[in-house]
Amino acid sequence: MAKTKIVVLDDDPTGSQTVHSCLLLTRWDVATLKEGLTDPAPLFFVLTNTRGMDAAAAADITREVCINLKQALAEMAASGQSINPVVVSRSDSTLRGHYPVETDVIAEELGPFDAHFIVPAFFEGGRFTKDSTHYLMVDGTPVPVHETEFARDSVFGYQNSYLPDYVEEKTRGRIKAESVERFLLDDVRGDSITRLMSLQDNQCCVVDSETQDDLDNFCRQLMSAAGQGKRFLFRSAASLLTALAQLPPQPVKAENMGNYVRNAKPGAVIVGSHVKKTTQQLEALLQMPGIVPLEVDVERIADDYKNLLASISEDIDSAHRAGETVVVYTSRVEKTFATQAGRLEFGVLVSEFLMDIVRNLPKTLGFLISKGGITSNDVLSKGLNLRTSRVVGQILPGCSVVRCPANHDRYPDLPVVIFPGNVGDASALAMAYTYLAFPQGLDAAIQARKPAGKAH
Repeated sequence: MAKTKIVVLDDDPTGSQTVHSCLLLTRWDVATLKEGLTDPAPLFFVLTNTRGMDAAAAADITREVCINLKQALAEMAASGQSINPVVVSRSDSTLRGHYPVETDVIAEELGPFDAHFIVPAFFEGGRFTKDSTHYLMVDGTPVPVHETEFARDSVFGYQNSYLPDYVEEKTRGRIKAESVERFLLDDVRGDSITRLMSLQDNQCCVVDSETQDDLDNFCRQLMSAAGQGKRFLFRSAASLLTALAQLPPQPVKAENMGNYVRNAKPGAVIVGSHVKKTTQQLEALLQMPGIVPLEVDVERIADDYKNLLASISEDIDSAHRAGETVVVYTSRVEKTFATQAGRLEFGVLVSEFLMDIVRNLPKTLGFLISKGGITSNDVLSKGLNLRTSRVVGQILPGCSVVRCPANHDRYPDLPVVIFPGNVGDASALAMAYTYLAFPQGLDAAIQARKPAGKAH
């Protein structure tokens, strides 16, 4: 009997934000994919980073992963290791990303599928779906996502929170809103197995969910239908993965992640995200003890790359020797561009500069926090040059900790926090830093940093 393995094609590296103990792959050659397929964890992630590409490049990368995956599965089947893959196209819980480009390619290469399900809920980040409308909690109030800043994204903007209309908008009318199957809360919480068994011809379905229990119940029925021969594809945010994988609680508590810091040394924080929440979190972090802020003037990168890099790297080394954690962040004013291609090209330049900073961080670095999805992908795949890494767990809801392999040539066992741009409250980034920099507790650390008082 074939073993089930959940294969997640993740368009940035934040999809592991609800799971633990699984592999993240930044390469997708056949040998590396077979490593993921044979790993004991029920799922693994292929970090394609396609959200940082144009649609054509995203399609090409997705196709390459699928073709290699087919070969890996065939080779394993020939050796007596049959695996039934459950394929998930993991993307943003605020509906940004290359839909339907990626699911279309997956269906072409790995299909046919009976249905593809759109499940954008991410409860740890305050995203849920009710009556087929997707919401984001903002200051305790549910706001339809088309009314948020994310819907105005210059690359992935959209006009609809009602998911059937979103599907029609994004497929340019190829899939009509009225043809979309809607699984409402009563369906998700009840018995939908007969309906699931009747799906065919890659039917588009949208799924309500307000709590993790909703998805847990629905996924039990999905997996039952899959066990009876139905083939399903998923376009989802992270909470679906928790339900599909059915993992136990993570082995390391969030407040104990400081145990992974190397030799109690100070760390570094790299901030690339520009969303409003990131800027608020950055402001709070810069008020914390033991922090040295280093702002990167992005206007200088193109004309003064080498000198700017040398200057910032020298400042980082100096702060590290002094026992301080550096926070490297890009200018907070987001540039505007005449074309999508211009924005993407500039983003590539800025990211490459940040990765050169990562490559030159002190070898004795204690920890690294990467803020922003695309930034984090580049940190893992380019800055740290990782082929694979393993998720330890979550330091905060929605924020994964991974570790470099023990044989890494520069940063063995370095803990790296993957911190999405739009997750957590204003104090969240400061809290993650506190767990790592002050494992004995912030109050005790502040007291220890104070100079001894004079005797009276």
